[in-house]
This record gives sequence, structure tokens and C-alpha cells, in this order.
Amino acid sequence: MTPSEPPHGIDAELIKDCVHCGFCLPTCPTYVLWGEEMDSPRGRIHLMGQHVEGAPLSDAMAGHFDACLGCMACVTACPSGVQYDKLIEQTRAVVEREHPRPPGERAMRALVFALFPHPRRLRALRLPLRLGAPVARRLLPRLRALHPSLAAMVELAPPVPAHRTRLPPRVRAVGPRRATVGLLTGCVQGEFFPGVNAATARVLALEGCEVVIPRRQGCCGALSLHSGREEEAVRFARATVAAFERAGVGTVVVNAAGCGSTMKDYATVLAGDEAWARRAAELRTVDVAEFLAELGPRARRHPLRLDVAYHDACHLAHAQRVRAQPRELLGAIPELRVKEIAEPDICCGSAGTYNLFQPEAAAELGERKATHVLAAQADLLVSANPGCTMQITAALRRTGRKELPIAHTIQVLDASLRALPVSALTGGASL
Repeated sequence: MTPSEPPHGIDAELIKDCVHCGFCLPTCPTYVLWGEEMDSPRGRIHLMGQHVEGAPLSDAMAGHFDACLGCMACVTACPSGVQYDKLIEQTRAVVEREHPRPPGERAMRALVFALFPHPRRLRALRLPLRLGAPVARRLLPRLRALHPSLAAMVELAPPVPAHRTRLPPRVRAVGPRRATVGLLTGCVQGEFFPGVNAATARVLALEGCEVVIPRRQGCCGALSLHSGREEEAVRFARATVAAFERAGVGTVVVNAAGCGSTMKDYATVLAGDEAWARRAAELRTVDVAEFLAELGPRARRHPLRLDVAYHDACHLAHAQRVRAQPRELLGAIPELRVKEIAEPDICCGSAGTYNLFQPEAAAELGERKATHVLAAQADLLVSANPGCTMQITAALRRTGRKELPIAHTIQVLDASLRALPVSALTGGASL
């Protein structure tokens, strides 16, 4: 237990903020699915209070905590300002310390965390995935019977780019320089969605930014933090802060919602060490849509005759409170129409590693989201998080509608700035 942790690992004072009013209930994905009080935010807070008061962490109690997606929709909905985000992270750390998991579950978690926060290991998987994914998908029923999480890993795996995209360590600004920023390349984003990083660097440069891309950057720690693996998250956070300090930048632009929300909270993550907390506080993290909205447009927007459905990633809309800026960026593109998706505050079921560890609930939420996406009748789905992209793609595939393309907000803006045809986004060309 670090010096910054409250007694029992869960802050009893934060628990007291909840007045059990129920405003959170209709925004909680698991309560919407099951209608079970203990699978709502106020129900879980009640269980947290019981544990703080001495109740043992039973299998059932841990199960209710594990079933939480950590989507933070309840934080947005709460009129009392309950800091459920902090409470669930503290609680998950307690669960990881105190709750003995079955061997199969421990093995699966060890596999996931041995792979996903490590870009080089993910890179080594690219060729096997590209060659083996079609066969593995045909074996999904058998894999599901063997272990649902294994089946989920296969089903969620995105198409692997044939060639690795290598970004230079520095991208010069086009025209007079307006700012110098660092770019977080991420783990899954960098290895499986490299086009998003390339588009981010291009757009920032076209808008007058010099972009610094440190070679020696790794995982930001988001997956570990959201899964209660505190010590691991602290190690990743320190390494990320140090990487951008060495690069000499004070502002880091992030294009993955989960990564951005974690990096914005680094001072809290590193609160157990005053020196590191101070260093973290000096590093400004900003989502790419948020940054571009603050900067203001300079490059010319070319028309895109396109209807796009915008999906609110939970850690962008709820954790970072970035909702208007992506819509503003998209809405400023001539001839492009932004269409809203029903139930925007209900999570798609990705939630970091949730769709791997809770695959049945995640699949149900994914299909619910896919139904609303299709009802929007758009040409393109736009998201701002790689996990959401993989989750919704898999859900759309199960509905038989594989042809609906998905792009990141920054890829749409990139296509407009470069005057690319609509087919570049909808499948006729590569970005």
C-alpha cells in the first residue's frame, strides 16, 4: 500500500458522497442489461462501504466489481458529484490484492497483460494474426467452448496492415509554426491502427504544429490502471512522463480516449511520490480534437459529401468531458453531415479489457450499440478509441453488416485537408 492510499484502499469519505438517489441507474450499462441493484453504481458503492466496514471480499462481491465497465457515465449523470471513477479504481486495486481468482482466470489475465501493454510483443503478433485470423474465426465455436475470452480475442482482432507504418521522430510544421507538441503513439493504436497516428501527425503539421514522436515510448498504463494493477500502472506512467521529458515537450497530444483519460490523471496515479507527481503535473495532456478546437483552423477544409455517425467513446465523453469538439471538427467540413446515435451514453462494451474478461456482457452491449449505429443510416461510423472500433466492428460483423466502415475523427479531417475522395474513408482506397 502506497502512502497516498486511504485505509483499506478505498476512501470512506468518497463513499459518503453518494446519497443513493438513482440518477446513475439509467446510464449504467450493466444495470440497463440486468436490472440488478448490486450491478449499479450506487449498489457497488454500497458494497464498497460494507468492505470498508469490515465485510470480507466475497466471490459475489468481487464479481459485482468485475462486472463494472468503468465507463464513467454515472460520473457525468451524478448530481452529487460522486467520484465513482476514483472509487472503482481504488476498489479494483483492492480486488487484485485480496481476491484469489481461479487458475484459468489468472492465466488469462496474465496473458492479456503480458501482451497488450507491450508494443513490441503486439508487433510480433501481426504476421501470425494476418495469416491465422481467417482460420481462427472459423473455429470460434470451439474456442468459445474452450474459453470465452480466447474466442473474444480472436473475434475482436482487427485486420492487420500488411506494412508497418514508421513515423519519423519529428514532423515539421507546414507554414509558420504555431506550436510544438508530442504525440503518444500507444500500444494497440500504434500497432493495429497506425493510419490513425499518421493522420494525426499530418493534420497537426498542416495546422502549423511541429510534432515530436519519441522513439522510446511505451504503454501509458491505462489498461493496468483500469484493471487494478497499480504498481504496473505507476511504472508505465513514470516511463511515459520520462519519455516526453527527454523529448523536450510540455504538451502531449493523444488520439486514444482511454490513454488520454489516464495521462490526464497522472498526478494522481503518481501521488505516492511527490517528485514524480510534480513532474507529471508539468506535462499537459490533451485529446487531439480538444487541442485542434483550441488551436483553431488554418488549413483549408475540402468537401466530403458524407453522412457520418459519431460514437462517443466513454473515456472521451465522460472521463475527459470532450463531446463538442469532435462534432465541431467534423461539422466544419463542407458537405459532411454528423448524425447522432441513440443511447450515446451507454457503453459499447469495449471498456479496455472488459470485452476480454466479461465477453458475454460485452457482446450484448456491442450488439445493442451496433443496432443503434445501423439505425443512424450513415455512410461511415466515426470513433475516437481503438477499443471501441474493434468492439463495434465485431458486433457489426455478427449482424451481417460488415460493409459499414469505421474511421477515427482525425482520419476524416485528414481526408478533408488532403482533398481525398470519399472512397478513401469508405473502403475504396487506403489512408
